[in-house]
Amino acid sequence: MKKLITLVTLFLISTSFIINSLDTTSVYICTGKYSKKYHYEEDCRGLSNCKAKIKEVDITTAKEFGRTLCGWED
Repeated sequence: MKKLITLVTLFLISTSFIINSLDTTSVYICTGKYSKKYHYEEDCRGLSNCKAKIKEVDITTAKEFGRTLCGWED
């Protein structure tokens, strides 16, 4: 029983670590007024029309700004 509890605990810790590491992934956003997407690559085709500054942020911040993944990167 102790081994099972230990295994479950280790699984939960490792899962938590993976989820947290995904949340700190850097993405790129156009800071333009009407921009709605985030991009994994700074040279993504979806950023080619950005007339404002392109900013690197973590994915959590991008989602807090209401951004969704660029259609070119699905």
